[in-house]
Amino acid sequence: MSAKSANAWVTVALIAIVILLAVAPLFLHRDSEFGGADGEAETAITEIAPDYEPWFSPLWEPPGGETESLLFALQAALGAGFIGYFFGLKRGQRQTAK
Repeated sequence: MSAKSANAWVTVALIAIVILLAVAPLFLHRDSEFGGADGEAETAITEIAPDYEPWFSPLWEPPGGETESLLFALQAALGAGFIGYFFGLKRGQRQTAK
């Protein structure tokens, strides 16, 4: 087995593991509902201090949960793209210097 072939198998195995880790909780906990950290924090704050008033209110609230999820996914994709670009740029600079 060549080094390229071994690297390809390692890459495929790692991708399969990542997909398994992302999908397995969906099948293991079918009746669970994801509320997010914001909802849990609001519940905890109202239990601890029922008379608490927020310091400010949002400038704009998305019209629905789908829009909020879309914006979160977009933010994550932009962050991942930036990080990937940075590491690719540094790798290219390192290979060019050799």
